[in-house]
Amino acid sequence: MLNSKSGPVIITSALPYANGEIHLGHISSTYLPADIFRRFLRLNQVEVYYLCASDDFGTPILIETEKKKIEPHEYVKYWHDKDLQDFNLVGINFDSFSQTSSETNRKFVQYVFDILKKNDLIYEKVVVQYYCEKDLKFLPDRYVVGKCPYCDAMGQYSDLCEKCGRIPEKILDPKCAICGLPPVKKESNHYFFKLSNFADVLESWLKENKLLQQDVKKYVLNWIVEGLQDWDVTRDIPWGINIPIEGKAQKDKVFYGWFDNHLCYISSFIDLLGDINKAREKWNNSKIFHFIGKDIVYHHYLFLPAIRIGIKQEYKLPDFIPTRGHLMLQNNKISKSRNWYIGLREFVNIFHPDYLRFYIASICSFSQDDINFDWYDFEKRINNELIANIGNFVNRTLTFIKKNFRNEIPAPTGYDELDKNALIEIERIGRKVGELISSNEVDKALKSILTFSSIFNQYFQRKEPWKNPEQSATTLYVSINAVRSLSILLAPFIPFSAEQIWKQMSLEGNIHEQIWDSIGTILLQPGHKLGQIEPIFKRIDNDKIKEQVDKLNNR
Repeated sequence: MLNSKSGPVIITSALPYANGEIHLGHISSTYLPADIFRRFLRLNQVEVYYLCASDDFGTPILIETEKKKIEPHEYVKYWHDKDLQDFNLVGINFDSFSQTSSETNRKFVQYVFDILKKNDLIYEKVVVQYYCEKDLKFLPDRYVVGKCPYCDAMGQYSDLCEKCGRIPEKILDPKCAICGLPPVKKESNHYFFKLSNFADVLESWLKENKLLQQDVKKYVLNWIVEGLQDWDVTRDIPWGINIPIEGKAQKDKVFYGWFDNHLCYISSFIDLLGDINKAREKWNNSKIFHFIGKDIVYHHYLFLPAIRIGIKQEYKLPDFIPTRGHLMLQNNKISKSRNWYIGLREFVNIFHPDYLRFYIASICSFSQDDINFDWYDFEKRINNELIANIGNFVNRTLTFIKKNFRNEIPAPTGYDELDKNALIEIERIGRKVGELISSNEVDKALKSILTFSSIFNQYFQRKEPWKNPEQSATTLYVSINAVRSLSILLAPFIPFSAEQIWKQMSLEGNIHEQIWDSIGTILLQPGHKLGQIEPIFKRIDNDKIKEQVDKLNNR
């Protein structure tokens, strides 16, 4: 389990496109698990940095700005700021939320390209590219839609099949994404990265790194066996990072978004520390975690390490790439185009943000299997697990002390077998949950916390302090210390509510600045006066859930 002696940790999450609001599907695989991990590490006194940025380039953004007749830099700045606000609404906080269009990233990307070129890993090639004679432009990437040559899925982009996750070498039955007409072909000069040179070194890296997920490595290794294709890293569009070469590079030619966006992990760290040399040294002496969804495995397991190897590992490769499946909504694929999604801002306008964090964490398995957000299951888990289990134990303990001990923690009068077993549970729960979070098993970690709370509900019930309040001091002394431990256990998962519990116990400092190892220690002492006591959670009404289901179905 990572601690203050483990050295620095750098966490990144896949960059959200700056072309729309953040929705529930975005946070489930990357941002929430990463934020839980970050908060846990902080409680373990680990020097940790959580980095992200808005992905400002690419054809989807340019298409939208052309439709809206707005400047791209204005458009992406709007979404960058709005998305950051939405992340903060649910307690997902970054140490740096930069932009791929930042000056630091522009310079860093050009710097990396220059090194790759000097290392003979970049070459020029004239390619035959789709061109729309109606819209009078080349059609790279998402300007072209068609049939995937690998899985036959229709309506896929030329740079990524969202169904099978492969990058098509040649899309079938191509159409212009703007006007829908078949394009013609024209020649254009492009720059290629020699990805094919890295087959052996990537295979060795994948096999030697025992910390990467086995199920992911299996099919990435199959891709290598099938043969890696050199990677076209330029695009014929005006919005992006310009190629730092004089001569043949045309005016409207920029880097492909997948060449520059993952480099923004590093450039945002340079921005954060304010010094490239310090950032490089810190990066290379840290453990690196890249949290991603399964749809961008190809980019993070092949392109990303190959480029870092290509610049002689000036910046180290990731140690971990936690990869998860997608979030379904009512058993259907989330889709903005079909209006089948729920925005973060929309959600927190109806329910407490910790309800979302709790629910997503409870179903967020560490695998590539898709998970499902179901409104009725959400209602059940919040009411039966968060409120009837955790909320019940916390509130009954605090309320009993308030009513029967003048809101002061009583002194224990001796321990029976039930008390001793309860103290053992307190002693060992921190390590158990900590090991699960360290292994990215956030759903199992939360389940262990629920079991801990359930054990103490049973302990309270069996001790029956209401029958003999004068002899109940030990029960309440043990229980309030369990509440303290529970609040720290919950802090990475439901930070707003955990802080509220902390305040009701009238404890000093911010709960997010406490020490994880203190979970197993009995620290609350007799005579400590509690604060104002009130229920932490509010039960969800079934009619409210039905309203949300109807609202979704009637969009």
